[in-house]
Amino acid sequence: MRTLHAEENYSAKGLATDAAPERDRSGATCLERAAVALDVAGAAGLAGGFVRLRSDAALEQARAVDHAIRDDVTLPNSRVLGATLAHKDMFFRAGELTECGSRILAGHRPSQTATVLARLDAAGAVDLGALHMAEFAMSPTGFNAHLGHGRNAWSPDHVSGGSSSGSGVAVARGLAFAALGSDTGGSVRIPAAVNGVTGIKPTQHAVSTYGVMPLSPSLDCVGVLARTAADAAAVLDTIWGPDASDPHCLVSQARDFTRALAQPLSERDVVAVPEFDATAPISDEIRAAVARVTQALEASGATVRKVPLPDLREAGALATLMLGAEAASIHGPWLRERRDAYGEQVLRRLERGLLYPATRYVDALRLRAGYTQSFVDRYLEGAQALLLPTLPYAVPTIAETLDGDADEIERRFGDFSYWTRGINYLGLPAVAVPAGRTQNGLPTGVQLIGRAWREDTLLRLAHQLQQHTDWHLPSVDRLGPLDHAAMPAGLDTARLSVSQLAMDRKG
Repeated sequence: MRTLHAEENYSAKGLATDAAPERDRSGATCLERAAVALDVAGAAGLAGGFVRLRSDAALEQARAVDHAIRDDVTLPNSRVLGATLAHKDMFFRAGELTECGSRILAGHRPSQTATVLARLDAAGAVDLGALHMAEFAMSPTGFNAHLGHGRNAWSPDHVSGGSSSGSGVAVARGLAFAALGSDTGGSVRIPAAVNGVTGIKPTQHAVSTYGVMPLSPSLDCVGVLARTAADAAAVLDTIWGPDASDPHCLVSQARDFTRALAQPLSERDVVAVPEFDATAPISDEIRAAVARVTQALEASGATVRKVPLPDLREAGALATLMLGAEAASIHGPWLRERRDAYGEQVLRRLERGLLYPATRYVDALRLRAGYTQSFVDRYLEGAQALLLPTLPYAVPTIAETLDGDADEIERRFGDFSYWTRGINYLGLPAVAVPAGRTQNGLPTGVQLIGRAWREDTLLRLAHQLQQHTDWHLPSVDRLGPLDHAAMPAGLDTARLSVSQLAMDRKG
């Protein structure tokens, strides 16, 4: 297994990552496409989002898909068959390094495999490797004191978002069709927004977290980052379902989210949009992004209804309390025995969690259901989704997020996740979608919040929005040169969706 250290700014320029069964229009096999993705990811190093490649194992997975097709073996009825994927470095794979962006777990080789990885394996996906993340998933910007900062796919001077930093970068750079991440306070949605891709945080306890390093079990969600809502739906179709290994997983059956995408929007599709007054914690650029998406939804056929501005401060504070208490409990033995192995920012947050009174934690749990119902009644009554920003302001530089003393840095981290953190406390599903660019030339995004278990509605809204906009499509010239010498002759680097490639195969 190859460990990556390169720091140079490198781009795959949308490299044919949507590996599919058999050959694509260029004649490339799944094996050839996986090999190219691995070569480019290896050259890109951390700038491509990866910390570790599964080169031999990934090529074996790709070879197995090609052999099955050649030998006319019955293949899984899978929308991700042959797709090149990657995962945040906190998803366990038996016998393989899983270090969670930390020194504490350096060299850790778990004995179990995460349920979601096992399901993707069984569906014929190709797992390229492990992705950069904030230490133990505890930074919304992608900061990591041990591995170095996550670097935005569009500008190495800007933050990658976190804590699923490498997941957003790898998808934006075209190194993976999709990537798994986790979202405890915005850690899928924020990297999606700052890198210009789509990210879904499912309903709390909808997707198994077995074999995934916990941060705050009451808030943790396994999520997906992909270029489009349709691609995210294909992966969610695969990882969704009951899991006997995870007693907290509440779903009782599989779902077909892809099937729900095709229905065009109509006036019956109502999206609630807040009236942002002068007190709203967003910049003028983000207001403009919300307005762009609002207009695009109306142009797509949806009905927009104005609602009061949600105040997410209390929900965010309760989420912070729950996260702090639960994370401190999980890390208690390491805090006693290996305190110096933590980065300063992470240690500060964990030790604060040790000081929260048990009564406050119990209050946060007790108030949760009622708070969620009140939120749904007020903002989603008669609507399928609530449109909110994902970010409060344009993507900051890494230097900007580290300017000031420890208190100021932590306050800035809290501000950055204002629009996402409270949604985790509510336990509701959310889909983050690109919403154009700000004046610094970098992406920004919005999120659609829905009722529990209505991921199908949110993905359909996002998909139909993306049929009428191009914000989710990469401007490949911005991502720098691609080393074409690494590509087999004739390999088509144009982006093809898994669904399109599957249709080509059937045809």
